[in-house]
Amino acid sequence: MKSMHYIGFDIHKKAISFCEKRADGTVVDQGAFRANRQTLTQWAMKRKVSWHGAMEATLFTGWVYDHLLQYADELSVAHPAMLKVISVAKKKNDAADAEMIADLLRCNLLPVCYMATEEHRNLRRVLRYRNFLVCEAIRMKNKTAGLLMEVGAEYTKSRLHGEKYFRELVDNLECVPESVIDLLEIARCNLNAFTKMQKSLVRALRSNQLISRRVDLLMSIPGVGEVTALTWVLKNGDVHRFGRISRAVSYCGLCSAQKQSAGKNQRGPISKQRNKHLQTVLIEAAKLAPRWNSQLAAIYEREIAKGHRNRATLAVARKLVAYLLVVDKNGLPFIPQEALMEAV
Repeated sequence: MKSMHYIGFDIHKKAISFCEKRADGTVVDQGAFRANRQTLTQWAMKRKVSWHGAMEATLFTGWVYDHLLQYADELSVAHPAMLKVISVAKKKNDAADAEMIADLLRCNLLPVCYMATEEHRNLRRVLRYRNFLVCEAIRMKNKTAGLLMEVGAEYTKSRLHGEKYFRELVDNLECVPESVIDLLEIARCNLNAFTKMQKSLVRALRSNQLISRRVDLLMSIPGVGEVTALTWVLKNGDVHRFGRISRAVSYCGLCSAQKQSAGKNQRGPISKQRNKHLQTVLIEAAKLAPRWNSQLAAIYEREIAKGHRNRATLAVARKLVAYLLVVDKNGLPFIPQEALMEAV
């Protein structure tokens, strides 16, 4: 029988702690080493027995996971929110955390989470940076409006960020300190730069051969734009891991958590355990999609008739998830219901 060792890693910025155990729980080796690729390679080359490693998902997990894939028989990444057994322990240090992860791994109790490929995670990083640029652009817009309000300048809110109106406004400002005008120009320059950069990142993602076909298929759904399609593809990765639509809906944070005990089933508000950015994008898309999609518009009108606008938006978002999942899994363009009825 092939011998297998189980290794738990506790990864930090400067150091990596590890604990290596046999299947029966006997500690073979444990310790710590510097968190760099050279030291990690030297450590991995010393392993003489096949091993299965596990680590908690953190900011530093990605590069360690990618580097160790060539040495390990199998590598797993644990969901941090489900590793409560570590955070509530009375004795907590790096060595104890690594040993706990090794024990959970060898007992097959590790809460494993999905780990996308390195290429996919690189694209996801670009998308996250694009989101950062969008947030910075919004901050510049708010700062521009705030500066004008501080000096009592009148402006039209809906036209403020248009290039032509902004230039006319700045040229006609009266009784405004010169320093404020300079700050307005700086804010406008930053806004233009952030907007230009985020658009260039979206174009680069759209043209990437790894995801371009999937994005184009998803955009065949009326009401789904390029940002929604890119977010779905890059945040979800392999959609075949969702066996049912309800699982995708749960992952996107569009349903409440279930609390069942003693025959009583209780549902609360929308669960906080979700992909936060994917949830935000889908909710925003659900507010606009009924304008272009008659099927989603019918769902919205049916739910809004019950008197709750937010529930109507959630219903549209859930149906949008169903459309996205089916199109992405089947690899075929979306066909509207009207077209199907005409074909029949």
